[in-house]
Amino acid sequence: MYALAKELFPICRSLTGNGVRETLNIINSRLDRLELNINEVPTGTKVFDWTVPKEWNIKGGYIETLDGKKIVDFKQTNLHIMGYSTPVDAIISREELLQHIYSMPDQPEWIPYVTSYYKERWGFCMSEKQKLSLHEDKYHVVIDSTLEPGSLTYADLIIKGESDEEILFSTYVCHPSMANNELSGPVVQTQLINHIAAVSHRRYTYRFVFIPETIGSITYLSRNYEYLKKHVIAGFVLSCVGDDRAYSFVHSKYANTLTDKVLINILKYHAGSFADYSFLERGSDERQYNASGIDLPVCSVCRTKYGKYPEYHTSADDMSLISPAGLQGSFDMLVKVCNALEYNRNYKINCKCEPQLGKRGLYPTISMKGSYDVVKIMVDFLAYADGKNDLIDISNIINQPVDQIIDILPKLMSNNLISY
Repeated sequence: MYALAKELFPICRSLTGNGVRETLNIINSRLDRLELNINEVPTGTKVFDWTVPKEWNIKGGYIETLDGKKIVDFKQTNLHIMGYSTPVDAIISREELLQHIYSMPDQPEWIPYVTSYYKERWGFCMSEKQKLSLHEDKYHVVIDSTLEPGSLTYADLIIKGESDEEILFSTYVCHPSMANNELSGPVVQTQLINHIAAVSHRRYTYRFVFIPETIGSITYLSRNYEYLKKHVIAGFVLSCVGDDRAYSFVHSKYANTLTDKVLINILKYHAGSFADYSFLERGSDERQYNASGIDLPVCSVCRTKYGKYPEYHTSADDMSLISPAGLQGSFDMLVKVCNALEYNRNYKINCKCEPQLGKRGLYPTISMKGSYDVVKIMVDFLAYADGKNDLIDISNIINQPVDQIIDILPKLMSNNLISY
């Protein structure tokens, strides 16, 4: 996952354009015997209350002094050009240039990430320190870009299960060189696709979506929401899942879905401590999946939540901010989430009173101090397997991780002690 993020990091992505296509093609090449369904939606297409914008592509850009000294250069980092900048090639005064420069006085060493998607303008981004070094009377500015009718690109992939009920995973591919805020989600989701595809028995169907944030989810929902409303039982937006500082998630609109429930349970045992944020603190595509009239059971999953770490939307969100361990932790947690959902049923014991486990080889035949501990999870599970509680409920009641309970289910099933 880290190696894939490193390969994708230099690509300049935006809402539309060749950077998105290149990114999706590379991800496609990392899938085992599977292939993304890549879609193009033309500029001008109405998607609910929005319209697909023009396509933006860029080859380069720079600010230089009149004697040819480069001040900033797109080749150094694509964050130097404001996203969706219109083309320019002009000699302008320092005063005019300053009107097109974006920096962060409170973070003077870092370059901000800035876009202007829906109003045509051009601009450069630099550190406040660089901005304060501009003393020449005139500068040559160049942005070699195109903004013209084209299309918005997104991809999805569906892995069929026994049921048409679906578990949705969605992530975005629209930011330039930012490691945690952009690339952690796609690389973890890519690995999750390969994992789910290799599982021999799938109860649910899994839907994986790669989209530009906001306009991409709106576009995707405009084409699929009626089907999704009927079939999605749980959904997850993967965002900022690569650092190793924390775990967190953003609740669904009313915090009462199966998605909220399983995340609280798995993070409790997997992460120990975690932060859960109200939907009022939303900021990624959970906004669209939970929007009125859509109302899908979707939460955003993060390590440190977007907007809550200082490097967010700056040049400091680089490859040093994410780690193999951080990505692996997110992947492991999501695998546990999938397993919990696969096994989450209302189990019911098939006999009256407490069953005799010893005759089935499930209980120590000699009773002494400590021997009961090995079967405590089993007997506690059976005590609450009355058909009223699902697996996650019982996990919460007996205070045992879901994956440990899952381990005992085959023994109970093979001995005909439980059914669902």
